[in-house]
Amino acid sequence: MALKRFDYLVLGAGSGGLASARRAASMFGAKAAVIEEGRLGGTCVNVGCVPKKIMFNAATHAEFIHDHGDYGFKVPRGEAFNWRMFKEKRDAYIARLNGIYLSNLERDSVDLIRGKAIFTGPKEVTVNGERYAGEHILIATGGHPITLDVPGKELMITSDGFFELEDQPKRVMIIGSGYIAVELAGIFKALGTEVVLSIRYDKVLRKFDDFLSDFTTEELKKTGIKIIPFTQLKSVSKCESGLKVELDSRKTPGETQTLEGFNQVLCAVGRAPNTADIALNKTGVEISKQGFITVDKYQNTTVQQVYALGDVCGNFELTPVAIAAGRRLAHRVFGGDADSRLIYENIPSVVFSHPTLGSIGMPEAAAVAEHGRDKIKVYQTSFTPMYFAMTERKQKAGVKLVTLLPNEKVLGLHIYGMASDEMLQGFGVAIKMGATKKDFDNCVAIHPTSSEEIVTLK
Repeated sequence: MALKRFDYLVLGAGSGGLASARRAASMFGAKAAVIEEGRLGGTCVNVGCVPKKIMFNAATHAEFIHDHGDYGFKVPRGEAFNWRMFKEKRDAYIARLNGIYLSNLERDSVDLIRGKAIFTGPKEVTVNGERYAGEHILIATGGHPITLDVPGKELMITSDGFFELEDQPKRVMIIGSGYIAVELAGIFKALGTEVVLSIRYDKVLRKFDDFLSDFTTEELKKTGIKIIPFTQLKSVSKCESGLKVELDSRKTPGETQTLEGFNQVLCAVGRAPNTADIALNKTGVEISKQGFITVDKYQNTTVQQVYALGDVCGNFELTPVAIAAGRRLAHRVFGGDADSRLIYENIPSVVFSHPTLGSIGMPEAAAVAEHGRDKIKVYQTSFTPMYFAMTERKQKAGVKLVTLLPNEKVLGLHIYGMASDEMLQGFGVAIKMGATKKDFDNCVAIHPTSSEEIVTLK
């Protein structure tokens, strides 16, 4: 069995792996190959960001329908959302993207090896019985959603299963309080599904600033989503009305509540890295107890010329982060730029909740913990965007700026409300450049917009 050699062998055709391989081949002439057994594009393209945003857009249309009459349009109501038709259109779009990714690999002269890579040594793998080696190896195999190990776990779906649903469920239970649970709950509810959300503590999005977490929790309730706090899943079973869920109280030991009549139970409690079944033990690469690969700030693993990035590392599991890290790695390894790396600070992120929210930098609590309360000054406001001046439906927006004294350098910006996802990118540039509150003040506001509130905080 002949050994085929490459300069750069990339495991995983997700966003990070593809970006790194293409950059190495197209810009620096590396002989590169990507190994992938699934669809090109990884989680983001197939069961993550892209189809999720499409469903979010559909849900947003459903919300706007309620406002049309207030804006002078007579729009007939009554027809339910055509889930099946829209899924077919969404899936067709994703398939086109898969084809574009393949064309991009071919254009950049990156080989695509179909199958699952299994390590046989630090720099050698087998795929369907064929042997491949790389002078440099990148592990970018991504992650997968996990399911709680409870009786009836086989009856639940995950976020992956959400995108497989052929028909819209009438009633769903969602287990989880992170951004995936919040986003899918909002989509379901806006499109007409009854939603119950079980969370372990008192609010959702606890990793975000309290300003965002508190608002989002109350907004979910306002839209009609039933939140059951301080609970954890005990079991799922079938019943005459569909699926039955038992929840244990986290506040009162021995107390359990039972809810019935769900069409689906969706588990959104986190993700795990795809590292368990690629024989990493043959490489010497160090992993954590959770299976995440240990890397330094340059994406180096504990084995020389073996790298890892993206969801397998468990640090900022965001598509643009993996892409940026992958391209910078290619510049360092093949372009001779020894200092090329992604700096994992002040990375903007958004949640496609209803309404959206965005965050960059430090939450207030983290800033206080690091610098002390007397060194932190916070500016914040909440308001109703002008769009809702004409509507019966009201929705708040808010801005919070966390600054460091004495010059009020901006440590964190946290916003919620309509279009906050689109606002954050530009402010992210300013914060990456070290902007102060005075720099924000010196920017002339654009009126009337919600974003002007960010530069007029008092």
